[in-house]
Amino acid sequence: MFTSKKTLSKAAVLAAVPILALTACGGNGGGGDAGGDGETTELTLAHSYNDDQPQARCGADVIKEEVEAADVGLSIEIYGASQLGGDADRIASVASGDVDIDIQGASALGAVYEPVSVLDAAYAFDDADHLARFMESEDGAALTEAFAEEAGIQTLGAWSAGARHFTSNEPIRTPEDLAGMQIRFPGSPQFLMNARALGADAVEVAYEELYLSLQQGAVDGQENPITNIESENLAEVQDYLNLSAHQLNTNLVIMSDEWNNLDEEQQEALSAAVDSAVTQVTECVVEDEEATLEEWRSGDEWEVIEDVDVDAFQEQTVSNLEDALEGESLEVFESIRSASE
Repeated sequence: MFTSKKTLSKAAVLAAVPILALTACGGNGGGGDAGGDGETTELTLAHSYNDDQPQARCGADVIKEEVEAADVGLSIEIYGASQLGGDADRIASVASGDVDIDIQGASALGAVYEPVSVLDAAYAFDDADHLARFMESEDGAALTEAFAEEAGIQTLGAWSAGARHFTSNEPIRTPEDLAGMQIRFPGSPQFLMNARALGADAVEVAYEELYLSLQQGAVDGQENPITNIESENLAEVQDYLNLSAHQLNTNLVIMSDEWNNLDEEQQEALSAAVDSAVTQVTECVVEDEEATLEEWRSGDEWEVIEDVDVDAFQEQTVSNLEDALEGESLEVFESIRSASE
């Protein structure tokens, strides 16, 4: 079992739906002014997604709408599409208090607290329900409290942005099919560890350069969720979509120490809005994926490989990750797998 640096309070565990870390981390504390004098506190919410992606329209937009509808003296200004910088820049801005709320991939957050990146480990989670169970558990709460203690960053919620799958110019059905293929992976340590565990030959390519790299043959394939594969039109430069479902693409909604300057009513309203967004993003991702896959299966853009040997991939990958991970990161991975049904 993963354990935090100190025992969780009962209130912190009960407030976690899916998870809300309430630990004060050096902030001023003591409630904001907005609830009592009619003034409105404006919070900034940053993310890297386009307006039509689920994380934006079903996530950030829902948080803004529901917080403002609660009429508790809060408003939210959204800055999407990396307007306030890339992931690493925005994490630093949340830590410093220059950005109030951000939506981040778990692996990117490993730069400030490594065990959090394990939420992006290959085959850690079976599905979105597995993620929700873990985040609602004592181990999930312990992880986010430890993150708050280490980095001064609160975790308001977590959702699944869909499973990641391989695309390629040759079908990938088994781990052996990856041999000799140059597969693009993001450059974070957890993603590169995933690549090794899966048996892939990883090539780091910036997301913005992915389409061109595939078009020019600089890499043989890549891996992403269905919504990203569709938005980047990768069917134009790849022949096969291989339904490997090798990693749950996990986003965390994080907040600076400004959390401690909100009064109780404002905290409750923000927490409820994030909870609603977690549910809606998960549903929107499923709807978008089903519609896209139905279109691809019935069309001739590319071939959808349904018979990927997921069990073989998972058995190999989990074993390799258990050997590669150490310390708290290994504890987190093992606690996630123990929450599998």
